[in-house]
Amino acid sequence: MNGPIRKVAVLAAVMIFALLANLTYAAVVRYPDLNGDVRNRRVRDAEFARDRGAILIGNTPLAQSKATNGRFRYQRSYTQPELYASVTGWYSYDFGSSGLELNYTRQLAGTDDSQAIDRLIATLSGRQPKGASITSTIDPRAQQAAFDGLAGRKGAVVALDYETGAVLANVSLPSYDPNLLATNDLSRAKTSWDSLVKDPDGPLKNRASKEIYPPGSVFKLVTASAAIERLNLTPSSKIASRRALALPQSSTVLTNEIDCGNATVSLEQALMNSCNTAFAQLGLDTGDQALRDQAEKFGFNTEVTTDVPWATSRFPDKTDRAQLALSAIGQYDVAASPLQMAMVASAIANDGKLMEPYLVSDVRAPNLQLVSSHHPTAIGQVMKPETAQMMQQMMVRVVEGGTGTRAQVSGLVIGGKTGTAQSDPARPPYAWFVAFSEDPKVAVAVFIEEAGIERSDIAGGRLAGPIAAQVIQALR
Repeated sequence: MNGPIRKVAVLAAVMIFALLANLTYAAVVRYPDLNGDVRNRRVRDAEFARDRGAILIGNTPLAQSKATNGRFRYQRSYTQPELYASVTGWYSYDFGSSGLELNYTRQLAGTDDSQAIDRLIATLSGRQPKGASITSTIDPRAQQAAFDGLAGRKGAVVALDYETGAVLANVSLPSYDPNLLATNDLSRAKTSWDSLVKDPDGPLKNRASKEIYPPGSVFKLVTASAAIERLNLTPSSKIASRRALALPQSSTVLTNEIDCGNATVSLEQALMNSCNTAFAQLGLDTGDQALRDQAEKFGFNTEVTTDVPWATSRFPDKTDRAQLALSAIGQYDVAASPLQMAMVASAIANDGKLMEPYLVSDVRAPNLQLVSSHHPTAIGQVMKPETAQMMQQMMVRVVEGGTGTRAQVSGLVIGGKTGTAQSDPARPPYAWFVAFSEDPKVAVAVFIEEAGIERSDIAGGRLAGPIAAQVIQALR
């Protein structure tokens, strides 16, 4: 064989090897992505021809597939759609899926590896494989109370069982009807999608866990926890409290919405009255790194592995002294989801142990055999138990005689923290309230996107506090 022929042969061999390597890579590595690509109509046609499993609360279906005579064999149907849209999400031919429909799509479709034997048995017996059902942790009483409490206002409510991490309520308003997107009438689905996407109120936003906002004074719980751990404070410790605090290296002067004195107050009084200057100074005394470390223990700047739709809450990477003071009161570049702030209250109520939030308790095959179940998982110990108990004491005092008195419920011990955050002087502030109860063992975060003209923490207590109380009372 002469030289030129040998070179051509080597080149051909290399090209064949490259082609085989690419085919192997596509079949083994890229297969899941290619198979799940929304543009893969063959896969979507096959999925819509399959009896998808139900999403349940107890034995009640929130979403199920029903046989039709239309273009596809089945169509997804949602009961109480607007109440549970932030939980179920949507399942659509052209617009993909969201929520539990997305996070458990393989189990619901029956294509998950854990259901291989069920698929084999169905195929051998001549039956069409069916998807598994999933059972949500949502408590319908808490969900309804949260939905009713928001009364159509833009906002969200999240309630957690703080001992297990189970999500008991997950409401985001304004809501939408997933049936409009799940319809087999694809032109109608597109019209609905366009309308929802263009809606200025953003009904497709999951404000409960997929959006982050300035938390304002509810973040003072993080600052107080860090200060107790770092500076060895107690609720009775005296801390500096001025009527006005000139922020270092800045022309900004911070004031209080309530008269907090002009000398010192106890840490407990500062939390009860939500004293901005006291907590800004406390943040400066605690230090940038200690405050960030405490926030990250609660879940800020962290991607938590969970079946709950997740947006990472944010504490700034680096701050100067003025920025640190503002961050300590939940302003500057701090941003959190209602889920994140419910996790803060949850860890405090659970003696410092933060549990992983989850939305599905178990997955069951069509014959009701258990495929998998969730076991409560601790993310970590975010503070010493004695620190958490001091925080519990102070939060109870906020509700008993501070800015959170509107969250009181006769016969219940409730701890809470009010908050109002301003993101832009031209728009209404956000109102927040986070709370916990000893019986039932629940932590709640309430977020209202437009708190009207009020800019004090009283607005958080007045608007959001009663909603938290309503959710807790519904779980008794």
